[in-house]
Amino acid sequence: MARTTPSDHPLPHLPEEPLYWRIATELLGELRDGGIPPGERLPGERQLAAHFQVSRETVRQALQILRRAGLVATDRRGSHAVLPGATAEHVPSLAFPVGAQGTEPGRATVTWEVPSPEHARELGLAPRRPTLVHRYASAAADGSGTRTAVTSFSAVAVAEVPELARYRDRADGRASAELWRAYDWMRTAGLTLHHRDAITPLPPTVRVTRRVHDQWDRPLEITDLVVEAQREALVYEFTLPAAG
Repeated sequence: MARTTPSDHPLPHLPEEPLYWRIATELLGELRDGGIPPGERLPGERQLAAHFQVSRETVRQALQILRRAGLVATDRRGSHAVLPGATAEHVPSLAFPVGAQGTEPGRATVTWEVPSPEHARELGLAPRRPTLVHRYASAAADGSGTRTAVTSFSAVAVAEVPELARYRDRADGRASAELWRAYDWMRTAGLTLHHRDAITPLPPTVRVTRRVHDQWDRPLEITDLVVEAQREALVYEFTLPAAG
């Protein structure tokens, strides 16, 4: 595998770029250069660690970034390159749900149920109308830093995003739900995403409420995240354009 420098295939800028993010950049560059054809098995974590001169844990975290972007898939046979000619700009910097940490063990499930009254109002759902509800929980290895997030999707999101619609029939709350690319799926469906995150201290926790609308101001999802931390309140907004 030929080495590719981070400047050749930059990922979205991070104030303090983690080592695993740099390795994801380099590995993506090598995939794009055709060093590993689409569908071919990637070298094992041990080989990649030696290749990039980092730990296996760093490689594991870098692969997680690429999986979330849909550029790498993993099955019983190992990890495989998925998309030909992909550029580094396709790697998303925004994870779903808000608060998800790729470096920490997490558990995510989906149910088809009536959301909370607050979520129903935000999404414009009729009373007692069920929708797709996603639950996420994670914590550090020592059990600290617990994060719990509950997301309710609107009828618009379920109707117009095929990948979300497919979860309706298997939303039993038991199976693991892989919705890491939910925002990418929305953009692929032609939706421009406008996010508004409100962060409020509720000692000893912090509550983050994310509201996502499309270019027609239709609500797509609302997430409530509770984190074991203490920070000052902050509200910020940004927009992700539709794909293509």
